[in-house]
Amino acid sequence: MKNKTVNIVTLGCSKNLVDSEKLMRQVEAGGYRIVYDSPDLSADAVIINTCGFINDAREESIDTILRYVRASMKGDIGKLYVMGCLSERYADALRTEIPEVSRYFGVNSMDQILQELGTSTDQKLLQERIITGPGHFAYLKVSEGCDRTCAFCAIPSIRGKYISRSVEELVEEAGNLARDGVRELILIAQDLSYYGLDRYRVRMLPELIRELLNIESLRWIRLHYLYPADFPSELISLMKGNERICQYLDIPVQHISDKILKMMKRSHNGPETRELLATLRKELPGAAVRTTLIAGHPGETRKEFNMLKDFVGEFRFDRMGVFPYSHEEGTFSYFNYNDTISEKTKNERVSELMQLQQTISSDLNSLKIDKIVKTLIDRREGDLFVGRSEHDSPEVDQEVLISAAHDLKPGNFYNILINRSTEFDLFGVPVND
Repeated sequence: MKNKTVNIVTLGCSKNLVDSEKLMRQVEAGGYRIVYDSPDLSADAVIINTCGFINDAREESIDTILRYVRASMKGDIGKLYVMGCLSERYADALRTEIPEVSRYFGVNSMDQILQELGTSTDQKLLQERIITGPGHFAYLKVSEGCDRTCAFCAIPSIRGKYISRSVEELVEEAGNLARDGVRELILIAQDLSYYGLDRYRVRMLPELIRELLNIESLRWIRLHYLYPADFPSELISLMKGNERICQYLDIPVQHISDKILKMMKRSHNGPETRELLATLRKELPGAAVRTTLIAGHPGETRKEFNMLKDFVGEFRFDRMGVFPYSHEEGTFSYFNYNDTISEKTKNERVSELMQLQQTISSDLNSLKIDKIVKTLIDRREGDLFVGRSEHDSPEVDQEVLISAAHDLKPGNFYNILINRSTEFDLFGVPVND
């Protein structure tokens, strides 16, 4: 195995990325040389960690597999393996349609993959990873699976029931990440609000955060994917009292119409959603609230869509993503509703909402001019340094741009005076503390 190269290619969400990073550490410990997301199509083995959540992600996964199949047929690759959500969901079809892949694995298959590579899981390294990003931020996946039964979502059928990791192992992993230079820790799960309920019979997110705050070199702790129903109210007082918890809340409300929320099998209704958001705005006035919405779910007439559009204009989310409904096999919506809204109409509705959000974002950004914003520098791109405030998560939110004429270092925090803004970016210059 010595000096043999394994290229691990990761597609999809940040949860997939964590799975790949854990696998990389184990493969490296088994004696292999690791590369990741390499444009070089040659390697002794390639492992593609796929996404199978919605149609666009499936197409990207299949296109990537076929690209490496062609390299394999030319002899550039020794073995080609496919793992993750796509192969968990469509294993039989993939084996039939793309038999050139050496072997398919589903999710949570690290032991079998390592065995295939001629090595085994090192239990002492289970909380260690090879960080593939810039190194100063990393994701901490607190659980696997989901117990929600949202009508449109295939994740429970792919990833299984919600399984919380223990506080102790999460703190150990976070400590290892901090030791390796991570300064921003981003907590992720399908439903972060639910954390601990299965394992401890009580929601443990606030307690987990308190334990993580004991790791002094972690400067920012960021929270992703807080389900609106049963929101952990204790979190509000915790966020108020500690500046190391980013004033940032990612709450996917999906819709505001009671009719559509019921059809989506969400556990919250319109009034409850409004009440929660009003409470957060009152109690955490400096926090950025991010959400995701679905346009074109079965049953959404122009009336329900206009309700959603009015709601967006009324609440003025700081950050927002909108997705056209995808009719996913195996979901409640797939079996019980007809997907009668055209793709054209769905995409038009997405565009309407994002055009509205563009105006809102432009207005909110203009209010930051002449304000000083604490900024974490992520990277340099050409003549600019690219950073983020505590109100922005990597890859999904806006950025703070600073001229590269200034002497800044990625991974460090700076106070930036904002002097210009656009719809989705801020521009500024560093100032002394």
